[in-house]
Amino acid sequence: MEAILTSTAVVALAEIGDKTMLLAIVLATRFRKPLPIVFGILVATLANHGIAAFVGQSVASFLEGPWFRYAVGASFIAMALWTLVPDKLDDDEQPKAPRFGAFLTTTIAFFIVEIGDKTQVATIALGAQFQSVLLVTLGTTLGMMLANVPAVYFGNAIVERVSLKAVRIIAALLFLAIGLWVIAAAALPGIS
Repeated sequence: MEAILTSTAVVALAEIGDKTMLLAIVLATRFRKPLPIVFGILVATLANHGIAAFVGQSVASFLEGPWFRYAVGASFIAMALWTLVPDKLDDDEQPKAPRFGAFLTTTIAFFIVEIGDKTQVATIALGAQFQSVLLVTLGTTLGMMLANVPAVYFGNAIVERVSLKAVRIIAALLFLAIGLWVIAAAALPGIS
């Protein structure tokens, strides 16, 4: 249960203001069909984060020892710093033409834009930490959906009312806390 809850919280917070959230808003305004966009986000996230959690779990199983836990903790601290940098959706990342419909365009665009994104990197670290592809994928996907479904339905109104800077700072502090906790657990095995 801890793997699902932690993964959900980490990704939901990291996703706020992220380029994939901005992409969800762009797709919602372009297609005006929220349900196919939501399902496209779901499918793309399950695929992308499933692969990322598998990579994290696989790497962790080969690299046992406290130094690897230090590296995982350091990756969360790096995520804290990365979270403070606001994302913007570049013009070349926006879908050019809705040739494939809302679902397929969303699925492809989200899968591609999520490659190397901070939520994918966080999913790799979470997969390494919790050693469960299924639970981490479920949690990170839930986090993506918690952040992006409201963006699809209420995107412009949310962006106008919520301070993304404040949310990024809170998310960065949570990433920092997780990173420090993982490092402390590696240094002092009795506290984990």
